Amino acid sequence: MASLLSEAKPETTFQYQSILPPLPVPPLESSISKYLDAVRPFASEDEFKATLEIARKFKDGVGKDLHQKLLERAKTKRNWLEEWWLDTAYLEVRSPSQLSVNFGGPAPYLEHCWPPEEGTQLQRTSISTWHTLQYWNLIHKEKLVTQKSGKTALDMDQFRMLFCTCKVPGVDKDVIYNYFKTAREGSCPSHLIVMCRGRIFTFNAVVDGQILTPPELLRQLRYIKEYCDDLPVGEGVAALTTEERTRWAKAREHLISIDPHNEALLETIQSSLFVISLDDSKPYSSPDNYTNLTLEALTGNPTNRWGDKSYNALSFSDGTMGSTCDHAPYDAMVLVSMCWYVDQQLKATDGKWQGSDVVRPMAFPEELVFTVDQRVQSDISHAKEQYYKSAQDLQVLCYAFTAFGKSAIRQRKLHPDTFIQLAMQLAYYRIYKKPGSCYETAMTRKFYHGRTETMRPCTTEAVSWCKMMTDPTSSTEERRRAMKLAFDTHNRLMAEAQNGQGFDRHLLGLYLIAKEEGIPTPDLFMDPLYARSGGGGNFVLSSSLVGYTTVLGAVAPMVPHGYGFFYRIGVDRIVVSLSAWKSNRQTDAVILFNNFSSSMHEMLHLATTSQL
Repeated sequence: MASLLSEAKPETTFQYQSILPPLPVPPLESSISKYLDAVRPFASEDEFKATLEIARKFKDGVGKDLHQKLLERAKTKRNWLEEWWLDTAYLEVRSPSQLSVNFGGPAPYLEHCWPPEEGTQLQRTSISTWHTLQYWNLIHKEKLVTQKSGKTALDMDQFRMLFCTCKVPGVDKDVIYNYFKTAREGSCPSHLIVMCRGRIFTFNAVVDGQILTPPELLRQLRYIKEYCDDLPVGEGVAALTTEERTRWAKAREHLISIDPHNEALLETIQSSLFVISLDDSKPYSSPDNYTNLTLEALTGNPTNRWGDKSYNALSFSDGTMGSTCDHAPYDAMVLVSMCWYVDQQLKATDGKWQGSDVVRPMAFPEELVFTVDQRVQSDISHAKEQYYKSAQDLQVLCYAFTAFGKSAIRQRKLHPDTFIQLAMQLAYYRIYKKPGSCYETAMTRKFYHGRTETMRPCTTEAVSWCKMMTDPTSSTEERRRAMKLAFDTHNRLMAEAQNGQGFDRHLLGLYLIAKEEGIPTPDLFMDPLYARSGGGGNFVLSSSLVGYTTVLGAVAPMVPHGYGFFYRIGVDRIVVSLSAWKSNRQTDAVILFNNFSSSMHEMLHLATTSQL
């Protein structure tokens, strides 16, 4: 028996892919019923009656036919949603990716081994790059442990998209190019791109089958930095990636038309492992205030990052770090997993390299010099202008709520994520005296190529509780009962969404079937309550739990009058990244954070006094 066990092969990263269940199509009855529950808080009695009738007609009429067509589609595809989601949520979107789609954030290392320190930029970058390359190697050799929920294996396909991946703009629709291969599948690109002062360089991260060591990476980075410091700022071709998508596609076509070598340079960038941005900014604030770092990650120098790359590692001159990533090829949990891995490795080694200082002979980095003409220069200047205009409009706030965290909430036998979601609902209700339509990410990776489902935290029960919390005549006991109901409803809906039984993606599928078949848009999707409750990407609060690690990120709001609300849950603190548009007079991230903080205190007090 012992010998049999010793021969058992270790799990490989993608070994469960072939046996993951297909994404289910929920029953139509159930989705319509959940939809009606979700719109109820946003409707007057008369409006809700009208919507009930619209939903009934849809369910018994065109909806039934569309649902049948969707079931047929699901028979031939293990994930009926996958292509549609990629197209609708990302590739067909025409607004500039770098502010409206990309996510970014600070690296957590400054909390322990790497506080801000001038003169450490290149050395730290070489060490963190080495750890990142180890992570690539784990995926490349299929040694990264398969993630699981309990004993259930989760889909790992998105991890193939972290490296050697780039979105390429199209006039009507973008395309994702993925050059990654596992060692079994063949040769995988192993070169890096480094951007510095508007210039672009490349060098191979693997020499003679060995990943470059930190001293070797440092030699390459130092060469680039010294080279750039002696020359004027480069053309800044990377700024084109911040453009409106169709405009960028046309600019790219022109760039290729003036010199075929430009296409080869673009291919070099697209296929690279990832981009390292050596930035001159000094964005550090303090451990309880990551605002400047997060803002710099989301809105920093557009000539110094390739907005369409799946991963840009940002290195700032004060020794702090961050990242910005295209959201299309994968969801944030992939980046969180990698950043957490790098963080843990750095922590274990106190941020120091403990190996050999020998630097092998190797080629110096090569600069990628594009042929540009007047039109390209004009396109670059237009891109920078529109980017900075939008960047200046984005308000970002990244604060730590340090009064308590996960352990205090768990002591009250409450789910920490639900606790934060309800505190956010209460904060919004206090400010605006009305419910806020809210999106929370629910992960569907139990299913083949599953990504996300929408969980809507603004339930009837949550709104009833918010009303009670703001009514001075309500008793502690009434508030306690209402809070318990709100918690139970939220937890149930989240579990259903994670099990493929949410309704938002199902309704999207029915909408897209109608579109594909040339059927007029059903009334259900034209009803004012559909958009008012958040349908069609109109959520006022766009929220996500980034996890229980030290990693954090942020995304711009979904709508002009909305907020991005992202958070990580620590044992003794909750760190929140809030975003809003300054040009909108109704929103202010500071006011929302202050109300969120007081809501958290009130809820813990209520849970404590009433023994929830």
